[in-house]
Amino acid sequence: MSFQNVTSNIVSVDSARILIVDDSPDNIVTLENILEDYNYQIYKAYNGQEALNMVREVEPDLILLDVMMPGMNGYEVAEVIKSNPHTRLIPIIMLTALDGQEQRLKGYEVGVDDFISKPFNIIELRLRVSNLLKLRTYVNELEHAEQIIFSLARTVEAKDKYTEGHCERLSRMSVSLGKKINLTANELVMLRRGGLLHDIGKIAIADNILQKKGPLTDEEYEIIKTHTTIGERICAPLKSLKPILPIILYHHEKIDGSGYPEGLCGDQIPLNARIMGLVDCYDALTTSRSYRPAMTREKALRIIEAETGRNKWDPELFVTFVDLVHTDPLFHQS
Repeated sequence: MSFQNVTSNIVSVDSARILIVDDSPDNIVTLENILEDYNYQIYKAYNGQEALNMVREVEPDLILLDVMMPGMNGYEVAEVIKSNPHTRLIPIIMLTALDGQEQRLKGYEVGVDDFISKPFNIIELRLRVSNLLKLRTYVNELEHAEQIIFSLARTVEAKDKYTEGHCERLSRMSVSLGKKINLTANELVMLRRGGLLHDIGKIAIADNILQKKGPLTDEEYEIIKTHTTIGERICAPLKSLKPILPIILYHHEKIDGSGYPEGLCGDQIPLNARIMGLVDCYDALTTSRSYRPAMTREKALRIIEAETGRNKWDPELFVTFVDLVHTDPLFHQS
């Protein structure tokens, strides 16, 4: 994805796409009339399934959703939308004649963002629509800022044919190891994203060092080591990426304190960073590099086992990792 494509996806409030969902055509006409002074693009759905189809088709920026509809009611529609990672950030205003607290709590439980009571207060409805659309715009900007950073990470791999697919493999393999040790769903998301971004700091490292076929000089190695701190600085401004900063910063730390950038020891190294470091080492050994061919997984495991014996890697993680390598096809690189 190019930076131009990323930024072009940000929609202004004035041209926002609004989906109105109501089984009553008269109600839809009323809402259209209330919003007609704006440049919104209005889409209509008359039942729950039609609404879900329309969400997939037009990707609305806001949904005005009736509660009481035949078949699938508004709560059920909202729950489907909010449980989908691709649509969960679309704001939903629920339209209801029900004033009870129980009904509103049920709406909040399924992810509804706001409520408007019938009959509509025109000024209130317009203001709430405008406010949620502004919030949607801010969220979109943050999402696209993230996309730019992930695009930067992909350019790192593009600089060197030998590392092509490395970050994606690490993302998938680290998640597989995380599942094996029963990490939470949120921790697995952090591993997935950390795998994709762990080497982003290499964007600042010269190609002649990254792609050098012979051994690095001490000076060149010190430059390579800066990719952890550079990567952390690149991602730090985005609050949504804060949980993966330890992975980016510490995935080259070693249990005995011989790693970098801070020489952390043992449990000082965050678990996700220990996972990423171990998987990173395995992938580096089992894929071809400019300075050597790929090793077999058996040879790679022998090397990592020896290093674990020298207190480089987490021994408990290594035992689980070995079992995973032998049972999970994802690890059969050679």
